[in-house]
Amino acid sequence: MKLDVAQSIANLKWTVDHHFLHIRDHSPFARAIAVQFELAYTDFRVIEMSLQLRGPETHAVLVDFAQTYTAVQRYEWPFIAGGPEEYYAQHGADFSDYQQQVTHLDDLLDTIAALD
Repeated sequence: MKLDVAQSIANLKWTVDHHFLHIRDHSPFARAIAVQFELAYTDFRVIEMSLQLRGPETHAVLVDFAQTYTAVQRYEWPFIAGGPEEYYAQHGADFSDYQQQVTHLDDLLDTIAALD
């Protein structure tokens, strides 16, 4: 069974990229970012379910996708919970790992999109 996840992939990619830029650029907290964070989780779950339904041939992608999304969330959540001050208190100003996780998630989303 296959689910059409094209829009979820596009939404998740845009949201993760947008949030990275927003946080990296020292932008202030905005309620819209928190709403997007919650909606992105729904997109993540839809994509995750689609990979689960495909069976064992996509298991490695599924595991990598879940781990990478969790890593990205660890960067986004402090900003959502406490704004820029909380983000910098937890992660400082080095964005290299965060950027790497976002890039890897984007690559995984491209891989998942190509499965159809």
